[in-house]
Amino acid sequence: MRNIKPPIISDLKEKMVFISGPRQVGKTTLALEILRGNQSHPAYLNWDSDKDRIKIMHQEFPVDEPLLIFDEIHKFKRWRNYLKGLYDKTKHEKKYLVTGSARLDLYRRGGDSLFGRYHFYRLHPLVPNEIEKSISRQTIETLIKLGGFPEPFYSGSERVLKRWHRNRMIQVLRDDLRDLERIEEIDLVFRLAERLPALVGSPLSINALREDLQVAHFSVQRWLIVLEKLFYIYRISPYGAPKIRAVRKEQKTYLWDWSQILDPGARFENYVGSLLLAYCDYLEDTEGERMELRYIRDTDKREVDFVVIKNGAPLFAVECRLSDTSVNPHIHYFQQRTSIPYFYQVHMGQKHYQPKALPIEVIPIDKFASKVLKFG
Repeated sequence: MRNIKPPIISDLKEKMVFISGPRQVGKTTLALEILRGNQSHPAYLNWDSDKDRIKIMHQEFPVDEPLLIFDEIHKFKRWRNYLKGLYDKTKHEKKYLVTGSARLDLYRRGGDSLFGRYHFYRLHPLVPNEIEKSISRQTIETLIKLGGFPEPFYSGSERVLKRWHRNRMIQVLRDDLRDLERIEEIDLVFRLAERLPALVGSPLSINALREDLQVAHFSVQRWLIVLEKLFYIYRISPYGAPKIRAVRKEQKTYLWDWSQILDPGARFENYVGSLLLAYCDYLEDTEGERMELRYIRDTDKREVDFVVIKNGAPLFAVECRLSDTSVNPHIHYFQQRTSIPYFYQVHMGQKHYQPKALPIEVIPIDKFASKVLKFG
């Protein structure tokens, strides 16, 4: 069961619920589970269906269904005002669950005529406790290898994964891109997206990408923002503290689908970052906490991969290593000079220990996922 399913069911008693997230991450499947139906259920209405579109526009809804699902309604230009009027007139008789990809998230950040009428959730790729209660190393290894999108993960096949990669790239970067932005240079955006897996884990150089693609700096910046809106990438900013000379502007870029990354170390780092982002978004969407995911890097290139921040205060930092052979010395440096209360070095080995009685824990990834990241 997906972690956000119970709070969504609870929130539907009060307001509309929006579920946003990457294409093919399981939004429609989750919505149909809540409806306890399938895509032929009369209460499930998909804007991409000609028949359903007519029903939506004419408000021809099944009388005895208390919950209605609108899928892909964000493709309707006036969808926000439509839902506002519908909800205000019928909120005592009907419940509404709305699913969509980038545009739900995009419109949420702008002026919002629906303010106060809905709860918002972000659905992430599968996290370990959604697959099994007692998290195993085998499940973690499969997630790292095949990614967390349901179709390739549950197939257990690298062949399926490779074919799925290609089809998803075409859908996201060609079909969805046309719906979201007026961009004529789609082939260049495609090339940019293909370059990004090799750049995961390092501060992203816009200038290097600009030179590679032979385009303006502004164009690369704009395309990266579009790729964020399409849930293809996410970016994290540096964390600053008074006693370190922290970098200020260099963002790091990660993929929602880490299985595209060839380098094992970068793929593992991206996987851990995606787990932490899912944890942050879960606390923000279900509890209302103000969460941030950042990283630490100073001008001397000392770095720790991630810092989780809650309501403005750091909770803990995480360094990612494939092996368990040694502790990153930068952890000690930042531990002495920041207010971060605890550090984890997460790895794919077996050792689990705390060195020299310091607030630093060397921990295998499966134990870290079980011990630290509590979803519900």
